[in-house]
Parts: sequence; C-alpha cells; structure tokens
Amino acid sequence: MAATGTQSRMSDPQLNRPIRVLHVYRTYFPDTQGGGEELIRQICLSTGQQGVENRVFTLSRNSAEPRLELPEATVYRAPCHGEIASCSLSLSARSPFREQVRWADIIHYYFPWPFADLLHLSCPETRDKPAIVSHLSDVVRQKKLYFFYRPLMSRFMQRVDRIVATSPNYAASSPFLQQYIDKVSVIPIGIDEGGYPAASEEDRQAMTHRYGDNFLLFVGVLRYYKGLHILLEAARKVDTPIVIAGTGPMEDRLQRFAKQHNLTHVHFPGQITDREKSALLSTCRALVFPSHLPSESFGVTLLEASLHGKPMITCEIGTGTTYVNRHGETGLVVAADEPKPLAAAMQQLSTDKALAERLGAGARQRYETVFTGERMGQQYAALYRQLLEPQG
Repeated sequence: MAATGTQSRMSDPQLNRPIRVLHVYRTYFPDTQGGGEELIRQICLSTGQQGVENRVFTLSRNSAEPRLELPEATVYRAPCHGEIASCSLSLSARSPFREQVRWADIIHYYFPWPFADLLHLSCPETRDKPAIVSHLSDVVRQKKLYFFYRPLMSRFMQRVDRIVATSPNYAASSPFLQQYIDKVSVIPIGIDEGGYPAASEEDRQAMTHRYGDNFLLFVGVLRYYKGLHILLEAARKVDTPIVIAGTGPMEDRLQRFAKQHNLTHVHFPGQITDREKSALLSTCRALVFPSHLPSESFGVTLLEASLHGKPMITCEIGTGTTYVNRHGETGLVVAADEPKPLAAAMQQLSTDKALAERLGAGARQRYETVFTGERMGQQYAALYRQLLEPQG
C-alpha cells in the first residue's frame, strides 16, 4: 500500500456499519448515459447487496439539483463550469468533494478524469482514506495533452492503493496498466438482470413493425472510437436493416454520410429509454459493436446483448471486447477498421438464423458464468474489505 496515512486509517477495520464508498466520475445519470455511468450504477447496486453504502460524486450543468436520490446511490453534483478534451472542470467542486471524502471509508475513482486526480492530490482528507481506481480506458487520442497531464497522473497513481482492470485482456495489452502492474487487480464488469426492465410484447411488436425481425443493432454513445463510420461503410455492402441507437459527437456526421450514400436501411432513433433498449435487444438478430480503437476497453452493451441471448460482432482491438465476445462461441470477431470483413460477418448472421441462435445461446451462458452483477459485487466488496484490513 502506498501511503502511511492509508495504513493508519486501516488500523480499525471493525466499522460496525456498512462500508462507505464514494464513487468519483466526471458525469453520471441522468445527465448522460454511457458505459462508465452504467458500470458505476451496477457496482453500486451489486455491492449494496454485500453490505456497502454508496455515494456518487460528479459534476453537472444542472445546478438546480445538487443532490439526487437514485435506487443505486445518493448522487452529489458540483457545478460543471466547462470542459477541455472531454475533461469536465469545476471552480467550486473542492469543498463539496472534501465533505464527501470525510463521509467515506474508501474513495473509488474511474479513470481517466484528470480533474479527479487534481481533487485527490489537493485535498488533505484523501491522505487518510484508501483509494482505488477502476480503469475505463487508456488516454489514446489526446496525446499532446497527455504529455502535460502525465506528471499529475503519475503522482495520483502513486497515491492510490489499487487499480482495477476490467478484463485480463486489457491488463495484458494496456501500456498504461503495465506501468502499475504490481497494484493491478482484474474484476470483470457484471450487470444485474433485475436492473433492466423486461420488454413487453407490445414493445417488441412495435420494434418489429418498425425495423423488421432481422435487424442488426448498435447501442451506445456515438463517439469517434466506436467505429461507426466503418459500420456505415460496411452497410453499403449489405441490405439488412441496421439500427444505430444513441446520441453523441459523431451523430451529425454519421447521419450526413448515410443520407449522402442513400443508406435508407440504416436507422437513427436517437436517445432511447431503457424499455426501448430492452425491446430492441429482444428483437434484433445480433448486436454490432465495431469499436476500432483501444479507447473501448470493455463495452457494457456487449453484456446487455449477452443477457438477452444475442450474438455479437466485435473487432479485435486487444481489449475486453474480445474477452466478452469469443469468436465462434458467443459471436464473431473480425479485424478492426476494415469494412469488408465486418460486412461479411453482418451478412453471415443476418442470413444464418441457426448460427445466430447458437451463438446467442453461448452468449447467454457466458453471461451467467462470468458477467453477473452478483459476481462483480462480491469481488468489489471483497476488495473494499481487504483495503480496510489492518496492515501488519
């Protein structure tokens, strides 16, 4: 363990109350709906069943509601005053952050968020609290800014007690994680089936009426590393309906491309509700997840497809996407950044119903074995307890 202050804090592990964990991330529900937010929600839900009390500290542009009571946790929101390269910033977050740190037994960060590094290092209260980091992604795109950020990041990482990788694949392939491998633990992401609303027959019929019974689905934030421009290139080679559900920075560009190339079989429903997502996952033929850069460290949507017994198409990028989706067992894995093999995989699953059903059954079985929320919650709760044990 890194800090003597942390060791002092651990000298009295018998709390006689639930372990208090403060989760710290740059954004959270209901402001945004991405994989990082869903991971935090699932960790809170699953560890709550293991005797953990959870709070979330985040930034928000909605200053009217600084505190929210959600089923998984109480959410405390400091004002967001701006953003640089996806890094949310606040001029007034330090005081409310310190207040929440005083409440917590453990601080749980989600990387990367450079502003959180600064908060941790500038607040004296953090020196007496164990801290862990769930690693969501390496810094891939902002290489120039990373040069300036790296000294801050290094100091922060030296201070934290444990870094959690979401798959053994990413722990082995990430240059960042390899620098700190002596403090890396692997806890795969899991999701709780009970946390998703079941699609009604009416909901499913509505999706089938809208898109047919053989459509391919993408669900997620429309970001640069999701490979959706590759998906649209592949869509030019197949006529199977494709639904791209979600919003994000790439939305206008993708819609312009689809219109320019007359891709009338590609549909953009925009932001969808949880019920609509369940209905889409229940009725699609397969999930297409063409992320082509290692910024995509895992892909919670892949677990959602597995939960619904749907096969997946992913690209080999050396991260957790291939840990979830095993070629020939739960879906198909193709080369990254290449429309032709992606189109071939899409065509194969859209025309071979028996194959799609077999792979979908394999996906559901792997979910039940490896990726349940209960399993993840047990592992995180065990890590929390370990961090609070006396150090001898």
